[in-house]
Amino acid sequence: MKLLKQIATYAPEYQGIKDILLANDKIIAIADQIDTSITGVEVEEIDGSGKVAVPGFIDSHFHLLGGGGENGFHNRTPEVQLSQLTTAGVTTVVGVLGTDGVGRDDMALLSKARGLETEGMTTYMYVGNYRLPVETITDSVIKDLMAIDKVIGIGEIAIADHRNGAPTFAEFAHAAADARVGGLLAGKAGVTNIHVGPGKSRLAFIKQALEETDIPVTNFYPTHCERNEELLDEAIALAKAGGVFDITGSENPDQTYELDGSIPFRQCLKRVLDEGLDPDCITMTSDGQGSLPIFDENNHFVQMGVGSSKSLLVGVKESVQRENIPLEIALRAITSAPAKLLKFTNKGQLKAGFDADLVLLDETTLSIDTVIAKGETMVEKGVAVKWGTFEQNEV
Repeated sequence: MKLLKQIATYAPEYQGIKDILLANDKIIAIADQIDTSITGVEVEEIDGSGKVAVPGFIDSHFHLLGGGGENGFHNRTPEVQLSQLTTAGVTTVVGVLGTDGVGRDDMALLSKARGLETEGMTTYMYVGNYRLPVETITDSVIKDLMAIDKVIGIGEIAIADHRNGAPTFAEFAHAAADARVGGLLAGKAGVTNIHVGPGKSRLAFIKQALEETDIPVTNFYPTHCERNEELLDEAIALAKAGGVFDITGSENPDQTYELDGSIPFRQCLKRVLDEGLDPDCITMTSDGQGSLPIFDENNHFVQMGVGSSKSLLVGVKESVQRENIPLEIALRAITSAPAKLLKFTNKGQLKAGFDADLVLLDETTLSIDTVIAKGETMVEKGVAVKWGTFEQNEV
């Protein structure tokens, strides 16, 4: 058992100074004072002074196997290791495939997700990749969702992108409909995670689907919506219709804006709040380990970066420190909002009965001090104390 004593608690809503009791992989109680002296059970006490307790981060768009390859085999990015996630505060991660669904496939992604789960993470995945029809593990999207515990939807299906195989609208709609039905039958989110590229069609397929089919707006989950103002405008319109959209974080948002015009998360969130929208309509993910290719006007590759989950906390900190957005609002984008959309019923909040996934931040700098995943301490004083099976003891 672990007892966090007298710590400023964000659930993500601010709860005040609380004690938080953990047993095995669950939060047992959150109260003003918790006395464990009479239980006869050994309890590890963690001093909460100078710290802030928040829910473990959910990174719902991560290339667990690596990504890339758009400039040849040597540009394939590497697989993620456990400590790269935990030292960034991530306790739940959703794996995706991207452009390359051949050199990497869904069975390999499922195996990687299971490996990380064994090492201490909570993991899920989308089945498929950029191209349609969806590549599956069984013989159908619906069966994958029903038969495979970790599959929560399809993706990342690419639209408005020259790398997507030029799908027809019918292919797109049928895939999204199958994800919806599979989700209903399996009691899962059944979302279609959608890579939105730089093409001028932007969210046209999603808008057409909402006009011509009965698929609910919340089953479409577009990401990379920070690419430019026109795309953000369409994402805001989607949110006003009840949808949720995702912003890809950056470790250096100002530089990223200067290089390719991508709008920093802090500004996207401020736009949501200024429009009077529910902050649960926006999430932030990292596109971690994915290549971040930049193409010229003729679609020729220019250069490549690699995504990291460290971008999540950067986005939250900048929202608080540069836009004066309350921490409890900024946190929602990487905690309760993705948990709500993806139906992670025991994730995304600090609440009795929920999974013991917590991040302790320095109350002044908001830097990561401690990370606890399913009740196990993964990071102390900002340094990993549990490593993946094949990791060296360094980050």
